[in-house]
Amino acid sequence: MIESLRIQDWVIVAETELEFGPGLNVLTGETGTGKSIVLGALSLLAGGRAQPDAVRTGAERAVLEAVFRTEGAPDLEAELARRELASDSGELLVQRTIARAGRSRVRIAGELLPVAALAELFAGRIEISSQHSSQTLLRGEVQGRLLDESGGLLDLRARVESEVAGLRELDRELEALRTASEERARQRDFLSFQLAEIDEVDLQPGELAELEAAHARLAHVDRLASEGAAACAALVGDDAEPEAGNAVDRLAAAARWLEGLAALDPALAELAERLRAQESEVFDVGRDLERYLQRIDDDPGRLAQLEERLGDVARLQRKYGASEEEILGFREQLAADLESAAGADARTQTLGAERVQRVEALAALAAELTAGRKKSARALARRVEGELAGLAMPGARFGVRLDPLEPPPGLPCATAGAEHVGFEFSANTGEPPRDLRMVASGGELSRVFLGVRNALRRSGAGMILVFDEVDAGIGGRVAERVGRALSELARHHQVLCITHLPQIAAFGDVHFRVDKSEKGGQTLARVTAVEGAERIEEIARMAGGEEVTAATRRHAADLLRAKGASPPA
Repeated sequence: MIESLRIQDWVIVAETELEFGPGLNVLTGETGTGKSIVLGALSLLAGGRAQPDAVRTGAERAVLEAVFRTEGAPDLEAELARRELASDSGELLVQRTIARAGRSRVRIAGELLPVAALAELFAGRIEISSQHSSQTLLRGEVQGRLLDESGGLLDLRARVESEVAGLRELDRELEALRTASEERARQRDFLSFQLAEIDEVDLQPGELAELEAAHARLAHVDRLASEGAAACAALVGDDAEPEAGNAVDRLAAAARWLEGLAALDPALAELAERLRAQESEVFDVGRDLERYLQRIDDDPGRLAQLEERLGDVARLQRKYGASEEEILGFREQLAADLESAAGADARTQTLGAERVQRVEALAALAAELTAGRKKSARALARRVEGELAGLAMPGARFGVRLDPLEPPPGLPCATAGAEHVGFEFSANTGEPPRDLRMVASGGELSRVFLGVRNALRRSGAGMILVFDEVDAGIGGRVAERVGRALSELARHHQVLCITHLPQIAAFGDVHFRVDKSEKGGQTLARVTAVEGAERIEEIARMAGGEEVTAATRRHAADLLRAKGASPPA
């Protein structure tokens, strides 16, 4: 509910503050005093469009400020938490500033936000019925939501909305995958070519070092053989030249000399032993070298094979990496990329199959919602007609039309279902109901809105409902019926009503009077709460006009007493 409203420098209000209460709040005053200024201020705080030229003459900006209680609105508190806006002990401060230059600023819970945030927060929480304001009842989406609310179909509607949104998201992903399909096909062909080129060479880990070593041996086989033989002869001798000395013989001779000398000096024995060990080592090296020379193969064919293999590897090195590790690493990445490309195609197929299932499920949900709406439409029409009869419109007819909607391409229904919901109305017996927007006057529309809201008064409790011109063209007992309907509605919602009729004003739980005066050459409006004797006086004025008499005061007191108020003695 709205707890307080402060208006500063707006239209002809210099500054006023209203303390609203739960239940029915009424605003009265003579015609032209500015009662609708309060309604306009609420409309602006709910996100309505501001007119900078409505800033009070002489002021540079207008300030509209309201304190809302959020305890009874868990969905509002959840939305505030989602936006990281903190309400202080269940109080939410909302401020809108309109500058004469045209700039409008909004603060919610102290945070500077765009004007659109007001409409997003209070959509479905503040409803205004007025011939001169945004008439929410005339909007098709509002009529559809009211019908679904009346039939307990809001959860089903939300499921349809969620599924439509989910399918649209899925379609965007599918479109992105399909758009990239040709590019993936080209990429896949190129990746496959590169992978095949590497796999054809079949390079093995460690192979390049072996190839280079083998190639070096075959490329220098003559030098290895000739110089290796010379080294072998120097170590162990050459049978073709037995007279030539060799390292083994010289080491043996030196060892014998030392062994002989060791008899004279035992310290030389160790040196002799070391020479004998070297003699054995040199001999073994010589024999191993002989065996190596025997294995050297001067094979031109093998050399050609090695050079061809090294050429294949060099080609891979030019394209895919300077080292063996880089080539093999690139090969692994190619395989992974190919698998990913194949996965994208698989994802497209999976999503396509999922979409078929989800479209079928959505079609079933939409059909269930349609069936529920048909049933709810008949019940709502009966209830609203009953309410309108109680509002002195016995000949009025109310209907709910369900027009099939052309669904978006590829979907079985639109976001709000498979049909457009439209309210129809006829004020006169014998006239068929027609589109509510075409046949309802301002006063009739307010009473229809009251009738619809009373038919749904137990649904969506905790709203702020504002009525203007609900008393247009009525009086007497009819006005009492309207007042009683407003009072009944106010048991479940906070209701604000601008009225000219005492029969309606007497039902108010809180009563405000709007009057205007001239000060400093300017006309100023003032809004004050009235109670007790002041309220008696205001209702008497409404009942008797300019001349308030003892009889009109008694009549006003009787009205208040009949409605349960306690006028002073």
